[in-house]
Amino acid sequence: MLKFELVTLNGVKYSESVYEVQLPTPQGYVGVFKHHASLISIASPGMVSVREKDNQPDDMMERFAINGGVLEINNDVVRVLVDEADASDDVNEAEINKALDHARKLRAEAKDQVSLDHAQQLIDRQSVRLQLASLKRRRRSNKK
Repeated sequence: MLKFELVTLNGVKYSESVYEVQLPTPQGYVGVFKHHASLISIASPGMVSVREKDNQPDDMMERFAINGGVLEINNDVVRVLVDEADASDDVNEAEINKALDHARKLRAEAKDQVSLDHAQQLIDRQSVRLQLASLKRRRRSNKK
């Protein structure tokens, strides 16, 4: 088993022994299992997926939306440091869609590169959160 810690500016969001963690990096997603090579990397905006047991199906994995950060893998400990992370229970699809519309409006009205980059970051963040909400909805419908 691995020790996985997801740490935000508000404190520890998740800290458990797990079987597998999938992490978004600039080079793509990295699957981390026990005895993984040591690594320090940037965490890209995306979904962190956690398989708590080896027989846990994909649709039952714990997932978190992050907007980038730093990750460290060393001695079977995976630590991800981020400004914020949303678990599936934290997201509201209607609020995300409203924020995404607002971010798209900001992008359309951007007058300079800084404003354009900021709007794109907001769009990317809300898109990951929307993906998390979609997985949450699918997970609920599969339980029925």
